[in-house]
Amino acid sequence: MTPEQFVSTVVTASRGRVVVPLTFDPDAVWGPKQVHRVGGTVGGHRVRAAVEPFDGGHAIALGPAWLRDRAVVVGQTVEVTLEPEGPQRADLADDLAAALAAEPAAGAFFDSLAQFYQRAYLRWIDGTTRRPELRAQRIAQVVEWLAAGRKQRPK
Repeated sequence: MTPEQFVSTVVTASRGRVVVPLTFDPDAVWGPKQVHRVGGTVGGHRVRAAVEPFDGGHAIALGPAWLRDRAVVVGQTVEVTLEPEGPQRADLADDLAAALAAEPAAGAFFDSLAQFYQRAYLRWIDGTTRRPELRAQRIAQVVEWLAAGRKQRPK
């Protein structure tokens, strides 16, 4: 996934929230997802955010603590660089990618998870290196949990 670079103006949204409107459609550029979690820079400062609908397009919100510690204000024009965070479908092993593609609800839920949860599932699946016969079982179990909306596997 290539980073998207653009210039945008920081604006106020509903309920006094501060957002940076995107100048592109993340579904068209990075593939459709329920939630696009991104990382990059806004005005030269590191940021992590989730892309959200805004005024007929998309934007990322800048929280009060983030704004307090940086010299970015409403009305300012800033250079922005964003790219998807976490494992992307193209990066997954073929067997897991195929299982998620076969169960669209599970795949969409996996895509919406924070990378912490995604990586935990991937570590559990990859933990079968000494017993490869378990890999298919674990993939099936993960797909079942994801389809049921579980963020993490039960302990």
